[in-house]
Amino acid sequence: MVSRSARDAVRHPVFARYYARVSVAAESRMGMAGVRRRLLGGLSGRVIEIGAGNGLNFAHYPGSVAEVVAIEPERLLRRRAVEAALRTEVPVDVVPGCAEALPVKSEAFDAVVFSLVLCSVRDLPRALTEARRVLRPGGEVRFFEHGRGGGRAMALTQRALDRTVWPLLAGGCHLARDPVAALRDAGFELGPYRRMLLPEKGPALPTSYCALGTAWRPAATERG
Repeated sequence: MVSRSARDAVRHPVFARYYARVSVAAESRMGMAGVRRRLLGGLSGRVIEIGAGNGLNFAHYPGSVAEVVAIEPERLLRRRAVEAALRTEVPVDVVPGCAEALPVKSEAFDAVVFSLVLCSVRDLPRALTEARRVLRPGGEVRFFEHGRGGGRAMALTQRALDRTVWPLLAGGCHLARDPVAALRDAGFELGPYRRMLLPEKGPALPTSYCALGTAWRPAATERG
């Protein structure tokens, strides 16, 4: 059962308004709608989406999903997510909370979804430990994240931005994190994934280097 007592863990009202506007435009201009369909296709059972933003994933969950619990810490984005949830056929429950302390029971979900959120969590290892806690043994992780990429010059640029203005301007986002390595380090088994640029055409930006894929929580070892 989800606790309703969790308070707002994140407050980025200016960035939230900007993100809510830009992310909607990116659905068609940057092909994000297609990415979301690939990210969520084939999911089933109970799903927890960590960092749901303004709820743009909700329309792409397949009918085989019984329920989505969508965690969003930022108040304005959470309001937009609630509005999006009301327009979907799959049941979606939008809940306040942060990735580092999920207000849900352990091993309660068949799948965890991360979508452009691991860049901005305050404590990445702790957030992934929490994701593993709430996922049943053998459960699936779906992820679409941006992070470290490009050559040496781009890597230096990403790290310099992370140390200076970028987190302040972009709601705590960090450009030089490696989400795939972080999932592996947290004990998840990596499945198929692909590196990609977004947008696919035009010059590569510090935000362009993305990974789309699947991982699993290892199944419980049987005792003899």
